Amino acid sequence: MLRKTGRATIKEVASVVGVSTQTVSRVINQRPDVSPETRKRVQDAIERLNYQPSALARSLIRQRSFTLGVVTAGLNLYGPSRTLNGITSSAEEAGYSLLLKELPDFAENNIVPIFQMLLAHQVDGMIWAVPEVGDNRNWVNRLPLNLDIPIVYLTMPSRENTYIVSINNYLGGRMAMTHLIDQGYKHIAHISGPLDWWEARERMAAWKDILKETGREVQDNHWARGNWSSESGVQAFEKLNEQYPEMDAIFVGNDQMAMGVLQLACQRGLRIPDKLGVVGFDNITESAYFWPPLTTIQQDQIKMGKIAVEEVIKVIEANWQGLEPIEPKSIMLTPALIVRQSSLRKRGKGGEFGKE
Repeated sequence: MLRKTGRATIKEVASVVGVSTQTVSRVINQRPDVSPETRKRVQDAIERLNYQPSALARSLIRQRSFTLGVVTAGLNLYGPSRTLNGITSSAEEAGYSLLLKELPDFAENNIVPIFQMLLAHQVDGMIWAVPEVGDNRNWVNRLPLNLDIPIVYLTMPSRENTYIVSINNYLGGRMAMTHLIDQGYKHIAHISGPLDWWEARERMAAWKDILKETGREVQDNHWARGNWSSESGVQAFEKLNEQYPEMDAIFVGNDQMAMGVLQLACQRGLRIPDKLGVVGFDNITESAYFWPPLTTIQQDQIKMGKIAVEEVIKVIEANWQGLEPIEPKSIMLTPALIVRQSSLRKRGKGGEFGKE
């Protein structure tokens, strides 16, 4: 008989099946020490009664919060928001809640109150999803190694005794530059993001290294700085047109700035890709619909967020089960080159442009 009012309890499920509440709990927590027949009867009763296990009760029983603390910043930007999407979906799949703290800006490094707040809420682990900007990570190496909860950091270079998940921005920059050179471009400029960002510095380093490796000069008038916005892309492109008139291609530090480049090039009658090749970075959803469609480097921030959750939970579970501690490591994800018309000077068989 279905229950008409109120919320079913674990005692009612146990009573219907004729087993103890401990047995129902074992089924809920997917313990192996329950016979298949009993497990099936308990699951059927849970479904009939529409029983919803209490997260609070689970926490009290197992002395765990099943909550992850997440610190982020700049959610108005494409990268941080996509990363949070990955964190959210992966945590939900794993049965963890999130306690989110958004910093007012990237430069915040007074982290003591943040840690105190998250620890007071008894989070089982933390994900520090704030990109490395300036010296906003100068406190990392001062944290005690015996901190009670694991922390996974995103978007930063490798550090000893630190759990890190990042995307290989340097490799992505090399992919972009190699593609432009393969297409026959000779004078490749760069529009960087703000250089207090680690990611922007990595992409610019790749631009410089490829130019040097292929016998090309690297000069200060061959690059300009943006701030990730489309408007800054327009301004940087105007500057490059004045100071580097030989320029026949640009590796742009992100797709938003590349959109500004494409718009101004169109206004000035520059044919893309014949007179100017353009490659961006990010592969935002809209980049396939720019005109011409933008060649870009795909970095999967959603995957990065998901992996961060998986890694922190691995450490949490190992600690709770008394297993061997999981040694800190850095995971560097590989980006991908997405080829579209904005850079494809050389055509394939039958005159067709290359495909993604």
